[in-house]
Amino acid sequence: MMASDHIISVTEADFEYEVIAYSKQMPVVVDFWAEWCGPCKTLGPILERLAQEANGAFRLAKVDVDANPNLALRFSVRSIPNVKAFQDGQVVAEFVGMQPEARVREFIRKLAPSEHDLTLEKAQGLLEMGEWRDAEAAFRQFLAKNPENPVGLLGLARSLLLLRKIKEAHLILRNFPASKEYHAAETMNPLANALTRLQEAPSFSDDPLEAAYLNALRLVSLGNFEAAMDGMLDVLRQDKHYRNGDVRKVLLGMFEMLGEESPLTRQYRSELASVLF
Repeated sequence: MMASDHIISVTEADFEYEVIAYSKQMPVVVDFWAEWCGPCKTLGPILERLAQEANGAFRLAKVDVDANPNLALRFSVRSIPNVKAFQDGQVVAEFVGMQPEARVREFIRKLAPSEHDLTLEKAQGLLEMGEWRDAEAAFRQFLAKNPENPVGLLGLARSLLLLRKIKEAHLILRNFPASKEYHAAETMNPLANALTRLQEAPSFSDDPLEAAYLNALRLVSLGNFEAAMDGMLDVLRQDKHYRNGDVRKVLLGMFEMLGEESPLTRQYRSELASVLF
């Protein structure tokens, strides 16, 4: 077992104090294990590492069920590894059997959010409130210690697009890691592509539809999102498949950038549906 102030071995003699009473101050995660249990030898180090990383956000208490059979009986431990989380003297969450590290992390995060989790939550809240510059700073602070985190990367990309910092946003979206957030990144990529091309090689056209589309992109780059979406819808009303669907994809990218809770997204997604269908 790792030596740490946040990781202790607990017995029947001190369980009431070290777990039940202590859980009234902070969450206590109890790992019921045994020397002969193979999965316990894999799960135990994961829990210990997370306790070290949390640096006091929760306590990890290890209970050897062979040495403490009355505790196993009291808490209905019929199979190990068995992990129970205590708060205010009560079991509030648990799982049985070996779990992937990602699921163990999520179990701990819900119980005792770390400082990094709170920074990410703050960044997401700022983004939804429209405080884009503060959101960008908070996402950068989070990513400084979690550089490959897809939630943080997606949030930063959204912030950068909203602030019209197109090149950096495009770089993040082009190199986005495989994750459940990947689809959202892919949805924003056509918008970032179009704005990057406009920045690198500004163009004009005598064709009315092309001119309207380019003007809509310029409005995006100026931060006039509502007028830009009006312009793109006007193009689609005349040709639903204009530019082989690029206009529709850019509009969908704007919805993703603004977020599903944005009044603009709700309004214009409805208008897009009426135009296309």
